[in-house]
Amino acid sequence: LLQAASGQADVMARSEPIAQVIADPATPSALRAQLETVRAARDFAVHALALPDNASYRSYADIGRPYVVWNVIAAPEFSVEPRRWCFPFTGCVAYRGYFREVNARRYAEGLARRGDDVLVAGVAAYSTLGHFDDPVVSSMLRQGETPLVATLFHELAHQLLYVRGDTEFNEAFAMTVEQEGLARWLAQQQRPAELDGFLAQRRRQAEIAAIFGVARADLARVYASGLPAGELRERKRARLEQAGSE
Repeated sequence: LLQAASGQADVMARSEPIAQVIADPATPSALRAQLETVRAARDFAVHALALPDNASYRSYADIGRPYVVWNVIAAPEFSVEPRRWCFPFTGCVAYRGYFREVNARRYAEGLARRGDDVLVAGVAAYSTLGHFDDPVVSSMLRQGETPLVATLFHELAHQLLYVRGDTEFNEAFAMTVEQEGLARWLAQQQRPAELDGFLAQRRRQAEIAAIFGVARADLARVYASGLPAGELRERKRARLEQAGSE
């Protein structure tokens, strides 16, 4: 909690109003163009998507690193259920976030030594659920315009609706708002080629999710079989390889 509080304070201290950054003659033209897009997408989120009209994503913070936080995600070796950690405001979630990568990896290594399957993933943005005025952070701008706009819609969706302790629902809801919002944004911008590409990518993501959904159900049955650990590991390895090649 202390590292989270200090990390949040550092991000807020770096924040400047977007209008001020755009007006500054020293601002590089590429950054100015990106922030103009943010400003337009932020207004679109309010007027076309009914997302919160507040001070979030109306300021900019250059954080000087590729990701704003690193999430640790873990599950016991023979389980398809992720470990969960509980915090104020968010309730219990299936990840643990760190503002410094070294701390995330140190914690993940401890879980791995205990036998967990572990992933450390860099995250470009996060939402404080309206408790703070979230800035656009520089890590969000590295993704390109379409992912940037999608991320804005995603994080604002968390501010609109968030169910404590239900990571799966919260992410599914935010992803739905992100995808539908981006489709409407691209249509309004009259960029049909990008919209077609986005919809094709969304179909492919759904296909991949379905493949791993079946694999997850298969693994749950394997883990419940009572087989010796060595055989469980071999069946797990084979099923994951099969899913990865489909």
